[in-house]
Amino acid sequence: MTVEFGSTIAPELNGKVLALDALLRDNPPAGLIETVPTYRSLTLQFDPTVLDYEALIRRLEEATRDLQPQSATGTRWRVPVVYGGEYGIDLEDVAQLHGLTPSQLIEIHTSAVYRIYMIGFLPGFAYLGGLDPRIATSRRTQPRLKVPSGSIMIGGEQAGIVPMEMPSGWHLLGRTPVLSYAPEREPAFLFAAGDEIVFEPMDASRWDDLEMAALAGAPVAERVSA
Repeated sequence: MTVEFGSTIAPELNGKVLALDALLRDNPPAGLIETVPTYRSLTLQFDPTVLDYEALIRRLEEATRDLQPQSATGTRWRVPVVYGGEYGIDLEDVAQLHGLTPSQLIEIHTSAVYRIYMIGFLPGFAYLGGLDPRIATSRRTQPRLKVPSGSIMIGGEQAGIVPMEMPSGWHLLGRTPVLSYAPEREPAFLFAAGDEIVFEPMDASRWDDLEMAALAGAPVAERVSA
């Protein structure tokens, strides 16, 4: 079952998704298997032999009647990024497209606070809202078959952090050693829907040390106060 709150990407709609998700996680009905928050909807997986469909509808109608949007969780992450060069092969082209220098594009990209609207597509893939309209860029006409783990990308008005090697038509601005998904780590998922991300440029000379730390299980991304 899917509960839809609207048809646009907006913090208020996503706040209602997260609020309902929190209500159900705090007091789950018997038979509820999983909840999956997205930009604007919450999908529920349930066992119909345990949880009656009509009873679930009544519970959801009651829960959403006066539902107040949940703000960001308060978990803000500072994510280090090496921009450009071999780490972000589309940086110069995207900057030129918008009449910017690479440095100006990096400044715009790092000045925003990004909201994680949802985790999906692949384990740990973070869909980010908050991209400055000045650098919003349509996706590539020819997707790449392989994009490296940790790539920091933009596509349209969205931004993303790649959890593992994958195909993509988004533009690669940089790369982070942060592992947003590591199945052997506890927790396996570093980020959650409702978290916030700020990007911080780092020098490529730090890459090897931070990559080793991430592979050893360190989060590398730093928790900061909102």
